Amino acid sequence: MIKDAKALGINISRAAEAGIAKAIAAEKTRRWQEENKEAIESSNEYVRRNGLPLAKHRPF
Repeated sequence: MIKDAKALGINISRAAEAGIAKAIAAEKTRRWQEENKEAIESSNEYVRRNGLPLAKHRPF
């Protein structure tokens, strides 16, 4: 795999950094969603029961 990357002119260090950054962002998102699960569910339930707040002001 590394030989292929080199043959294709891919900067391995930069590609590794990008992959690590993507994994970090995904994990941070997952943790935030888990930590805020109750609030998200509560908000979603409110919208299911009452509709979107200020919906009457939407132009579409």
